[in-house]
Amino acid sequence: MNDLSATPRGVLVTGAAGFIGSALLRELAGMPDAGVTALDLREVAGGDRVAGIAYETADIRAERLKEIVARVGPRTVVHLASVVAVGGDPRRDYEIDVLGTRNVLEACLAAGVEHLIVTSSGAAYGYHADNPVPLRESDPLRGNADFPYASNKREVEEMLARWRTEHPQLRQTVFRPCTVLGPSTDNQITAMFERPAVIGLSGTATPFSLIADSDVVAALAQAVRDGRGGVYNLASDGTLSLREIARLNGKPYLPIPPAVLKGVLWLLQTLRLSKLGPGNVKFIQYRPVLDNSRLKTEFGYTPRFDARAVFERYRDGRRERSS
Repeated sequence: MNDLSATPRGVLVTGAAGFIGSALLRELAGMPDAGVTALDLREVAGGDRVAGIAYETADIRAERLKEIVARVGPRTVVHLASVVAVGGDPRRDYEIDVLGTRNVLEACLAAGVEHLIVTSSGAAYGYHADNPVPLRESDPLRGNADFPYASNKREVEEMLARWRTEHPQLRQTVFRPCTVLGPSTDNQITAMFERPAVIGLSGTATPFSLIADSDVVAALAQAVRDGRGGVYNLASDGTLSLREIARLNGKPYLPIPPAVLKGVLWLLQTLRLSKLGPGNVKFIQYRPVLDNSRLKTEFGYTPRFDARAVFERYRDGRRERSS
């Protein structure tokens, strides 16, 4: 276990200005003598900084990252910096997710970091018709080669697995979150929920594994405190289908054939009205359903909210913001 109080600046968080990162900083700031350093590509304005946190500005792909980690000398690094949106620039996304993570690993090894906590994604399992339901941590990672987001997450995890074998002195805690929702979440997935009609696919229930942002933060903070290694799916109990999401959101549900949606996305992509193409239909058609048994029994964290409560918390927060 880590004794964070034994060294100043005991924790360094990458991607610290992001949605989860900023919430984690507030949580860690309350830990006595943790000594937290926040690192992000974006400089955090003075008024947005958390008291007691040291701030560094750097790209995780840059060579100077090694100098920063060596100077700070953390015992624990929480690596949150990654691509979270689907359909971006494939080259840039690969550099951030895969090459950036490799740079973080090398910086940790050079600086003698003892514990690395990484947020991967359930997308690393891939979007496949024959995925086990639910998916367990022992199931193969098959992030789709034609879906850069999933492919990058799979490659990152394969690299992490090699490092666990080759460099066991760097203990790893790897979380595979499903869809993360909070009262202020606004992204490509929530856009699906907020259209006048929720569009789904005929022939599939499209079950969503969900996790509350607060549960993600709590699990990360527990990993910092306890130092427990391992690989864990990060999902709440239960799932919600798109039909159930539509009903809870007071919207009509419109299932359409997968071939029709592929045609629509092809046209929109051709007209440069969308970054998503026909290959992205599998993102809706074959949702990974994550088993959270290991999270609860081995890691020792039980999510506070089940899938329905996660969505209702998001829905109610959105309504409050728009009222």
